[in-house]
Amino acid sequence: MAAALTACHQNPFLQEWDTPYGIPPFDKIKTTDYIPAIKAGIEQQQAEIDAIVANPEAPTFENTIAALELSGNILSKVVGVLYNVSETDQTPELDAVLDEAIPLMTEHESAMSFNKGLYQRVAAVYNADQSGLTREQQMVLKKHFDGFEREGIGLPEDLQAELKAIDSELAVKTQKIGNNILAESNAFKEKFGISVSEYPTAMTTTEDRELRKAMFEAYTTRGHHGNENDNCALLLDVLRLRARKAAILGYGNFAEYQLANKMAGNPETVDNFLADIMKAAVKSAKVEIYDMEKVAGHAIEPWDWWYYAEKVRKAKYDLDDDQIRPYFKIDNVVKGIFTAAHTLYGINAELLEGVPSYNPAVVKTYKITDAEGALVGIFTTDYHPRSSKRGGAWMNNVREQYFDAEGNEVRPIIVNVGNLAQNLSVDEVQTVFHEFGHALHGLLTKCHYASVSGTSVTRDFVEMFSQFNENWAFQPWLLKQYAVNDKGEVIPDELVAKINGALKFNQGFMTTELAAASILDMKWHELKDIPADVDPSAFVDQFEARACKEMGLIKEIVPRYRTTYFNHIFSSGYSAGYYGYLWSEVLDKDAFSIFEKECVGPDGEWDMDKTVALARKFKETFLERGGGEEPMVLYKTFAGREPDSKAMLRGRGLLN
Repeated sequence: MAAALTACHQNPFLQEWDTPYGIPPFDKIKTTDYIPAIKAGIEQQQAEIDAIVANPEAPTFENTIAALELSGNILSKVVGVLYNVSETDQTPELDAVLDEAIPLMTEHESAMSFNKGLYQRVAAVYNADQSGLTREQQMVLKKHFDGFEREGIGLPEDLQAELKAIDSELAVKTQKIGNNILAESNAFKEKFGISVSEYPTAMTTTEDRELRKAMFEAYTTRGHHGNENDNCALLLDVLRLRARKAAILGYGNFAEYQLANKMAGNPETVDNFLADIMKAAVKSAKVEIYDMEKVAGHAIEPWDWWYYAEKVRKAKYDLDDDQIRPYFKIDNVVKGIFTAAHTLYGINAELLEGVPSYNPAVVKTYKITDAEGALVGIFTTDYHPRSSKRGGAWMNNVREQYFDAEGNEVRPIIVNVGNLAQNLSVDEVQTVFHEFGHALHGLLTKCHYASVSGTSVTRDFVEMFSQFNENWAFQPWLLKQYAVNDKGEVIPDELVAKINGALKFNQGFMTTELAAASILDMKWHELKDIPADVDPSAFVDQFEARACKEMGLIKEIVPRYRTTYFNHIFSSGYSAGYYGYLWSEVLDKDAFSIFEKECVGPDGEWDMDKTVALARKFKETFLERGGGEEPMVLYKTFAGREPDSKAMLRGRGLLN
């Protein structure tokens, strides 16, 4: 290890970061630094693991679990930077780094997962009396023990070797799928002059029906063009590998494996949950079609939906997007998320000038503090669309919150990324609030151990907090503080009423396409196997068509993500988990209904003292606890009861 450090002494990842708040020194990091740092990081963590295993003392939480939690500091630093930069400012050089880095890190992770000496120490702590541990420590211990079990530590060596090979191959192929989707999205922009993030707006405003059809067909066939970016064969390989992994581990399919440690628990629960939503959503969508066809004078096709839905919206609510956007400049909306967080949770945001960032031209960095001025964390925003950035919006951690070996608290560094215009639509405003909801989960956490800190919770729980934060976006008390046009005029009450009246508009469509994508995800991952001799393109088309027919999807709507560009499930960790957005929305809408019941008076005005008091309870129960307790225990602690299963449908206006 010493030799590696000496040879790479100029490598920023192998030095202490003498920067404000420990922000990575992006200006000093070179592409050539990543691989040497990863290799040094692997060597460092392996030495730390070896020391844990070789410890002659009896296994305890402190000398085994806590030591394991604190291992791998160099790797954490590298990964926190590399994955963020590669998703926002992709280059061929960074792609080459990832091509080399992913197999190295996957092999290292597999070696840890199958380290019998380490497992034996973890198991000894797990099987000992846990009464002296805090609840968070018990959850951390369980997470590590279950992780070994779920990766197959008890299997024969030949099957362990096969699992290692599968994990390595999956890491490479899923990265390639993501790269292909980005390339296809850039090709779409080159052809039509709009990014995939601008597609819904363009479909709303484009009068030329043939052009809308062409854009629809290009958008919904990304990754399915028979070119070098075609994902059909790749994704079938991924599905075969996942199915084989599940079978080795004793599960009937990959969905069973994925759901075994989630809130839902099993595929049957998810399938029934989604089927109920689909039924209600399609019923509402058919009414929306009737309204649009009265305006259009002809049958609605999928490429007509956005266009005529906007016409119906204007007619029903007298609401025009051009009226809305002037009040929602991106800087105003950022002020809105900070104002809401200050009001509800007592935190403050200060723009930092001159600190390192990976793209100084567009990235803004904020210092987040509590009411006493103590550091909560560092928050950075990157909302500017560009060809080097993958589509969509997301939150990432550059650094997790935890306590180090000396007992000092390390506060988090959180990133929000998007592909947004300067003046936002209603949907884009909700996106900013959504991602900042994730950021709040990461920033406000008060855990001791990184593995349960912040957003380190199950996939079908994590979206509760991002979606909950959306509920504040268009509350009149908040809009008056941030929705201002260039003349300094606050958004008028009449327009606020129209926005809130229209929030449940078109929810039949929105919910149908989301539920359809969720069901498609489940159907793919409930497969036990895919024959090796199938034609990939034909198989994908036939499977998707059959799944859509069986779920009752109407011809006017396609899944929000079709298979070949479904980045969430093939490249972003949501495999057999996309349902989590809807599952979490039950929790978010039910929790917000408690706020409405307890904090809104008969005159419709919010009692802000009650609102703040309940928000602080929400923060202490959920946002500060991270994964330090089981999700349903936390929810019952907050609500005093089980969640109302119909809350999401009511929240979307699909149920009275």
